[in-house]
Amino acid sequence: MTSNKSSLEPPGLSPEGIDVQTEQSEQPEPPKHSRRTILTAVGAFALLGTATTVLGGSLLNPPSSTEDGDFSGETLEFLIPLASGGGTDTWARFIGTELTNYVPGRPGFAPVNEAGGEGILGTNRFARSAKTDGTEILVGTASTVVPWVLGRSAVKYSFEDLKPVVVNGTGGVIYARAEAGVAGVQDLINRDQPLEFGGISATGLDITTLVAFDLLEADVTSTFGFEGRGPVNLALQRGEIDLDYQTTSAYGSAVAGIVKEGKAVVLMSFGQLNEAGDVIRDPNFPDVPTVAEAYETLHGKKPSGEKYEAYKTLLGLTYTYQKGLWVPQETPEKAYELLRQSSEKLGTDAGFQEKAAKVLGGYPLVADPGTADRVRDAYKVSGSVRSYVTGLLADKYNIHVE
Repeated sequence: MTSNKSSLEPPGLSPEGIDVQTEQSEQPEPPKHSRRTILTAVGAFALLGTATTVLGGSLLNPPSSTEDGDFSGETLEFLIPLASGGGTDTWARFIGTELTNYVPGRPGFAPVNEAGGEGILGTNRFARSAKTDGTEILVGTASTVVPWVLGRSAVKYSFEDLKPVVVNGTGGVIYARAEAGVAGVQDLINRDQPLEFGGISATGLDITTLVAFDLLEADVTSTFGFEGRGPVNLALQRGEIDLDYQTTSAYGSAVAGIVKEGKAVVLMSFGQLNEAGDVIRDPNFPDVPTVAEAYETLHGKKPSGEKYEAYKTLLGLTYTYQKGLWVPQETPEKAYELLRQSSEKLGTDAGFQEKAAKVLGGYPLVADPGTADRVRDAYKVSGSVRSYVTGLLADKYNIHVE
C-alpha cells in the first residue's frame, strides 16, 4: 500500500484530512495527583535521603562487583613499571597468568609495561590514578623501592600508601677474585691496596652491597657504569675488578663454575630477614655466612648501630621482599582478601611450586594473613636510615640525591 498523502499538503493533516495537531491538543489532560499521592512521594524521597546519609551514599553508589567474591567479567591489569623482557617483567607475566586461574570467576589478565625513569614514571602514574577496586595492581621491585628510600624528588609515590597482596624474595652472594689475594672475609680489611668492586649504579640495587661494605669497614673502591651483572661477572673473570655480587638465580651459571675452578671465592651471602626482623642464613646458601656473621668474624662482636639498621632495612626491601604485587590502600577489604587468599593458594600449590622453581629463584611466593603486617614493618624507613644512606652516597661516592 502506498500513502495517498501529498507532499504539498500542509503539515498537521492526516491522510484522511483530519487535523492531527488539533486532535492531539484535544487529548484529555492527565488526571491530577491526589494530595495523598503527593505526600507519599515526598515521604519516599525523604526516606531515601535519610538512608543515603546514614549509609554513606552506598544506596546510590552500589559496591564494586569485585566485592562479591567473584571476579568474573573483570580483568586484572598489572602495571609493570619497567621494560618488557627483563626479570621483573618475566616474573609479573608468569605470576599474573597463573594467579588468574586461582581467582574466583577467572578474570582476564592484562600486563601493561610503562617503562621510563628507572620505573619511577609508571609507579607515579599508578599512585596518581589507579582504580581502587582491586582490578589494577602494581608490580613492585627493588628498582622502584630504592629511589623511594633515597627520597628522590621525582618520586611521587609512597609504598606506605599501598597494600601488599603477595611478595617474593631473592638472595645473593658477594664473591671475590682469588688472584686479588682474597681467600676469605678477613682479606677485606687491612689491605695494602683496596679491592675494586664493579657496580651498575650506586643508587640502584648496588646500594645494599655498598652499605654492607661500609658496615664491614672493608677496603673497597668502586667502578660504576656496567650494563648489568653479567658484564660485571665477565670483568671479574678478566681481572678488571675484584669484587662482585650475583643474585641466587644467576649463581649457578655465573659463579659456581669459577669457584669450583679456584678462580673465585664466595665470601658471604646477603642473608634473609626472618619474621622478627633478624638476619638469618639464606636457605639457598645454608653453608655460607651472612653479612652479619662476616662482621662478627672481622670485628669480634655482633653488628649494631645505624649502619646495621640501614643494612637490615635495605636487605628487607631489596632482597627478602624484593618483588611484590600492590594495590591502593583504599581497595575494599573484600576485594583485597580475595586477591590475597587466591595468591596464598597459588603459592602453596605443589604443582605451581614445581613449575615456578626457576622463575621464583628458589624463594616462596608469600601471601599468608600476616604478610601485609610484616611487609609494612619492613617498609617503614626511618629518617636516620635515609640520612645515613644519602650521606654515604655523598661522602664516599660524591653522589648527591636530587
